[in-house]
Amino acid sequence: MPTVAFHTLGCKVNHYETEAIWQLFKEQSYSRVEFEHHSDVYVINTCTVTNTGDKKSRQVIRKAVRKNPDAVICVTGCYAQTSPAEIMAIPGVDIVVGTQDRTKLLGYIDQYRQERKPINAVGNIMKNRIYEELDVPAFTDRTRASLKIQEGCNNFCTFCIIPWARGLMRSRDPQEVVRQAQQLVNAGYQEIVLTGIHTGGYGEDLKNYNLAQLLRDLEQQVVGLKRLRISSIEASQLTDEVIDVLQNSNIVVRHLHIPIQSGSDTVLKRMRRKYTMEFFADRLVQLRKALPNLAITSDVIVGFPGETEEEFMETYRFIHEHQFSELHVFPYSQRTGTPAARMDGQIDEEIKNERVHRLIALNDQLAKEYASKFEGELLEIIPEERFKQNEETGLLEGYTDNYLKVVIPGDDSLIGKIVKVKIVKAGYPYNEGQFVRVMEEQLV
Repeated sequence: MPTVAFHTLGCKVNHYETEAIWQLFKEQSYSRVEFEHHSDVYVINTCTVTNTGDKKSRQVIRKAVRKNPDAVICVTGCYAQTSPAEIMAIPGVDIVVGTQDRTKLLGYIDQYRQERKPINAVGNIMKNRIYEELDVPAFTDRTRASLKIQEGCNNFCTFCIIPWARGLMRSRDPQEVVRQAQQLVNAGYQEIVLTGIHTGGYGEDLKNYNLAQLLRDLEQQVVGLKRLRISSIEASQLTDEVIDVLQNSNIVVRHLHIPIQSGSDTVLKRMRRKYTMEFFADRLVQLRKALPNLAITSDVIVGFPGETEEEFMETYRFIHEHQFSELHVFPYSQRTGTPAARMDGQIDEEIKNERVHRLIALNDQLAKEYASKFEGELLEIIPEERFKQNEETGLLEGYTDNYLKVVIPGDDSLIGKIVKVKIVKAGYPYNEGQFVRVMEEQLV
């Protein structure tokens, strides 16, 4: 039986697509081995969001070549899309496929084995207007299922290379989304996370159909779905209609990830983000009216070119005032090929790091304040795995619908089920919980 090994760099979408590519190999009777092992085929799914992503991708490719010089080395993903020639120049690389035509990968492997000539199958992603169907009926980890609903992005923020790596916005056919959601629920998943490159933009390229309708259709048509999470949504996509759907839904969770990037209008303008802080604040107020105790998490870029101390403090104050429950803080990183990399006023690394630390301290404070609201409360979690920090303790970890990480005593039989717990000690990065009971009516 031929073997294949995978290595995925970067975001959740890449991890989803690796699972989809694995399905194609499985249908051709391949068995999957760990990347550290000797394999007939290696597939490296690359990331290009930062220059470091490129560098890491190259390191992993070379590692695969060293593991088995006779293996077929296939490189796919965002770095493959933006820089195929760079990858083809690495000795030992056999096939490069970008962020489209992944379904042809096995055909390319057969072709390579016959002709023994390297294949560069990367095309112009900007011309692509069709969503590439990649099915994932089940995941290697068994608790939360991702469901990719769209591809590409039309925003062209000045710091971001992704539209060049992923192409323009294209939405998956709603019936396909509903069909695959049902397939995942039937496979035993209690929670589905809607994911994509610009998830909240779903439907912008469809006639008379949008994200709000997709959320309604999933709730009405998918039998047995308990939890639905949106991986990320821009403030501008939080229309009154979407907020109304969230308010009335029984399955969409009380958690939204809304990237802010900066809390300063002047910085947002340089980033070419399409909202003002006044608009962002209004959306947060409307959301909190509709969904009390909503968890709002966000991404922030610190030290964008030209960021003054005052602009940074505008971000700091906005986040503090609007009580975000968790932040992902990134120091600005120059990405070759983006307008921001060429801007004047690049910020000194020391200043960036000092600002990052101030925001991380604020994050810890806000996260603890948010969690403390739920001390003594009964919440539901889906245990995902043994508690990572200490697997010997007999504790399991999982997330509540509002994205609090909770650890509870329990055995592996609880993994993947919905479990009612009492929060006995709130904290961050995790809360201590007490097992109450397994929720009934669960599909096995």
